This record gives sequence, structure tokens and C-alpha cells, in this order.
Amino acid sequence: MKIRKYDPNRDKDAAHRIWHEVGWIEKDKEKEQAMDLFIGSMRALVAELNDEAECLVLSAPGTVHYLDEELPFSAVMSVTTSRVARKQGLASRLTARLVADDAADGALVAGLGIFEQGFYNQLGFGSGGYEHWISFDPSRLRIGVRARVPRRITPDDWAIVHASRLARLRGHGACNLNPPEITQAEMIWSKNGFGLGYADGPGGELTHHVWCRTKDNESGPYTILWLSFQTPDQFLELMALLKSLGDQVRLVRMVEPPGIQIQDLIVQPIKQRQVSEKSEFEARVNALSYWQMRICDLRGCLERTHLRGNEVRFNLALSDPIERFLGQSAPWRGVTGDYVVTLGPSSGAEQGTDACLPTLTTSVGAFTRMWLGVRPATGLAVTDRLYGPPELLQELDWALRLPEPKPEWEF
Repeated sequence: MKIRKYDPNRDKDAAHRIWHEVGWIEKDKEKEQAMDLFIGSMRALVAELNDEAECLVLSAPGTVHYLDEELPFSAVMSVTTSRVARKQGLASRLTARLVADDAADGALVAGLGIFEQGFYNQLGFGSGGYEHWISFDPSRLRIGVRARVPRRITPDDWAIVHASRLARLRGHGACNLNPPEITQAEMIWSKNGFGLGYADGPGGELTHHVWCRTKDNESGPYTILWLSFQTPDQFLELMALLKSLGDQVRLVRMVEPPGIQIQDLIVQPIKQRQVSEKSEFEARVNALSYWQMRICDLRGCLERTHLRGNEVRFNLALSDPIERFLGQSAPWRGVTGDYVVTLGPSSGAEQGTDACLPTLTTSVGAFTRMWLGVRPATGLAVTDRLYGPPELLQELDWALRLPEPKPEWEF
């Protein structure tokens, strides 16, 4: 196997073939051109077999919002392997090198979407919290405002749409991905894609909008791929806009926004679930954890961690499995080591141990989940690789009482 940078002149046809084989793209000229824009906007590596690119990985630079801080972030956007190269170890080694290159360039945290739980744990990633996909009849929304006439949005508006996504209201764990070509490609790839929104910015900027795809233009279901707003009132106007479609559209699907319980806005939600059960337009809520993150720079992350409450100090024996997938030329080797960690209003990590402190023994994936607030230390001690004295675990539970992290951007 040979790992190298993606070369569009040499590898474009192979990249298209890989995405066709894995079902990520249709054989359509416009969609393939969007794929080329997508790849060209980010770091791209390939693995060769028999002088042909058979595995492609991509990452995009961005930021992740941690409480009041913006941390440099690497989003692994694609890990795809051709049909002839499965079970050769290409995906794991190529992804490890991609993470190493991004970490060496300053990414403090990396994240990715998963096809199944377990594979990326071997690279140090830990699972995020549950995302709630809620499906509802828009005519049954209870909204106390009336939506104004919206602006129609098409794929030609990708630049203003991307700017609107970056400027949206963001909470803990929310990610921004910098390259605008990501939004451009996602809009082109959307089946029957369309958007609606409002340009209320002082310079006519798009302030709040929705972008949808649909199986059936006439009655749906409509899937909201993203919903961007800057204020609670803008969110309510977008929901009122969805309600206005309810005379014709029978079902809308969307990810529940952070801090919002959509069921509060639905008339008779339990009845709607019961009467629509097993139909094409079933009103329901699905929960799934489908993204993972990992710390790439422990000191860098903790220096930007400012918690409320009392200080907690402990020894950290941290293991990072990614090292075994990295060749000697990799510019970064993971975060395995022994540290003295402080969590509090001013946090940090220093190499070494202190015999007077309790010890937390854990993997980088489990530590990342605890640090992000995905699950408390006491819960992770039951289900993940995290071990420590009960008193320390209780202290960590209290110290890391964080909002549930929500990336709000698929990667």
C-alpha cells in the first residue's frame, strides 16, 4: 500500500469510481462536478493498490464551539474504499494519517460520522450523544407567529447560504466547516433540493433559512437537511414557515435543534404517533448516535477549558490506539502518556504524575466523551474504558456538568 496526496489529474476517475461503488453518488455529470469541487476544497489522501487509487479520505478545517471557546477542528468528511480493496487495512491507516496531518497543522479536535459503532474507536474516536430525528405533520404545529413571505433559495445561492450557516446561533459542541464548497456540493446533491429563508441582515445577508430534500414534491416526506437561525424568533418563524406547507405536505423530518423539544410545538403528538403508525407518513422520534470525536491535543484543549465550580486535580494515564496505525513518517503520534490534569476555571495538563493525587486511567475516546459532556464519568466507567476511584468519578461528574454537545453540521 502506498499513501499519497490526491492528484486530480491522476485520480479523479478513480475517485468517481470509488464513490459510485459505495453508492455515495449517482452517475450524473453535475453531481460528479460537485464532487470534484468538494474534494478540491479540503485535504485529500489516497491509498494505492497496484498503482491505482482504491481508498480516498477527505477532511475539512473548521471550529468546534466548546462552552465560550472556538477550538480548531478537523472534520473527516469521507472515508471510502473500493470494492476490490476491502479488508486490506487501507481505510484505518489512511484515516489515521489524515488525522495526524490535521493535528500537526493545529487541529485540537477531530470528528467524523460513522457507518457503524466500533470501527473508528480503534483510531481513538469516542461516540457522541443521541441525535433526535423527529418526524411530524407540519399542519399540526402549534406556532403563535405567522411566517412572512420567504425568499426562494436554489443551489445558485450556495455562497450566501454557507455564510448564513456559519453565522447561525451555536451552542456547546456546534461545528462550523470553513470551505463554502461543502455547502455548494451538498445543495447540488440534494434530491429535489430547495430552500426558503429570509434576508434580514443589515446588508441584506441571509439571516435564517431551511434547506430541504424531498422524496415527493407533492406530499413529502420533506427532510430538513439543515436549519439555520440567529435568534429564537427566527427559529419560530421558520417553524411557522414549515406549518404553512402543511396543506399539501404530510410529513417533515428534521434533527431536533439544541435546547428545543419539538414535541412542545405539536398538537396531540402522542395521538399523531398512534394514528400514523407504520404508515408512509409515520409521526415519530428516532434517536441515534452517529458522530464521534477525539482530542488531538490534550494540553491545547484543556488550556481552553474554563469550568464553573471547584477545581479537580488528578493523574491521567491516557492511552491512544491510533499510534499503531501510523507510519514512522507521520508528523504526530497521538496523545498517549501520563499527565497531571487540572479541571476548573483554569484547566491544564502537564506531563508526569503526582503521588498525592488519584489516578484516572482511560482511553482518549472515553476521555473526549467525558470532556465534551456526552456522558458523565460514572456512566462511562460502566460502558467505556474509564477507570478511577469512585470519589474521583463523582468529582468529575460535578466538574463537567455541561450542555449536551450538538455538532449541527453533518460530516
